[in-house]
Amino acid sequence: MKNILKVTFLAIALFSFGTSMAQDDNNPWVVTFGVNAVDTYPTSFNTFNEVYKTQHWNAIPSFASLSVSRYVTEGFSVAGRFSVNQLTKYGAQENIDNLSFAAMDLFLRKSLVGKSPTWEPYLEAGFGYVSIGDEEAMSLNGGIGVGYWFNDNIGLTYQTNYKHAVSDDNLRHFQHTLGVAVKFGGIDTDGDGVYDKFDACPEEAGLEEFGGCPDTDGDGIIDGEDACPNRAGSVEMNGCPDTDGDGLSDIEDACPNEPGTAAMGGCPDTDGDGLNDKDDACPEEAGDAANNGCPWPDADGDGVPDKDDACPELAGVASNNGCPELPQDVISTLNTEGSMIRFRAESAVIVGEDSQAVIQKIKGILDSYPTAKFVVEGHASSDGSKGYNQKLSQDRANAVQEALVAAGADAARISTAAYGEDRPIGDNNTVAGRKSNRRVQFSVGE
Repeated sequence: MKNILKVTFLAIALFSFGTSMAQDDNNPWVVTFGVNAVDTYPTSFNTFNEVYKTQHWNAIPSFASLSVSRYVTEGFSVAGRFSVNQLTKYGAQENIDNLSFAAMDLFLRKSLVGKSPTWEPYLEAGFGYVSIGDEEAMSLNGGIGVGYWFNDNIGLTYQTNYKHAVSDDNLRHFQHTLGVAVKFGGIDTDGDGVYDKFDACPEEAGLEEFGGCPDTDGDGIIDGEDACPNRAGSVEMNGCPDTDGDGLSDIEDACPNEPGTAAMGGCPDTDGDGLNDKDDACPEEAGDAANNGCPWPDADGDGVPDKDDACPELAGVASNNGCPELPQDVISTLNTEGSMIRFRAESAVIVGEDSQAVIQKIKGILDSYPTAKFVVEGHASSDGSKGYNQKLSQDRANAVQEALVAAGADAARISTAAYGEDRPIGDNNTVAGRKSNRRVQFSVGE
């Protein structure tokens, strides 16, 4: 018996360096090598109190039992066992001549615990053939047992079976078996401890909690479902990180280290001009995308950029294309100045240095409103015929226009009109009234 124990524990030591606990359906095959003890003391269902009196047992010092089992499903296995022995105690008789013992059994085993146990109690039931000496019979078998698994391949088993010979009461007996069990049959290609049958990634070493698939970055998302398998992320980001915390994963974020907006592809737009900072030549000053994010120059500061300003150096209003609008008092000023232009009597010739100074002053006013158009109006008193006065007023209006153009004014912006004596502003019956009616005035053109 000492030799048997030495062999048994040596086998356990050699195989105990296997992997962690296995499910029975991972390694469906189990082979058990063991020793057995046969108890033929008067045996029946009423004498179970005698079952563990070892003085009645018959045993030989060698592996004398071999069983092979196949896991089926839900803790059930089917198995066959062959065992031999030599009996020196038969019934109540002791020190008899050795009787040969042989048994072949088929049985169904049911584990009483879940998958991958360390301790595994079980029940057995089946039938078999037993031979003792010259006697033989079929038997109905039932038993209980327990296994202790060191890992998913190696364990110790112990069971006690009652074998009820159906045709010969003398052959009824108990049999106790102690064995070393070896599980096998599972394939683990990637060596990750999850067998291929249950491994969703059989060729990539992974983790059991992920069905055998890897999670390289350890973020709880398997690599096959992780958009960033080498960088820890979150489920919300599909396994990717969001370094700047702006709600866009780094692989979707054009600026992963600067918080931005989804509209800007994850980049900031500090000045809010619709151009992200990295592409904006003026990131802190709102501008135009056509000008690389910078505002267009506005030399006169009137809010109308020079490119759209008809008067880029003269402050104006947008409604007048960046040019100043013509106030009504400007026309009054022009009319006051126009009344100071002197003509030779009954002539359209402008005379006097004072008149030339007035022409220059009027030209300066016109230049201040470069988009405005003006009409030079000629007027006359009632002296002379109406036709004469009409022609004279036209000639004088033309003379002022020509003088302004000669001074540098834009001819296209100055037109003329003649009203003769039709629009007097004074009494033509007085000298002073007729003098005031002989005049040049200005109005806004179209």
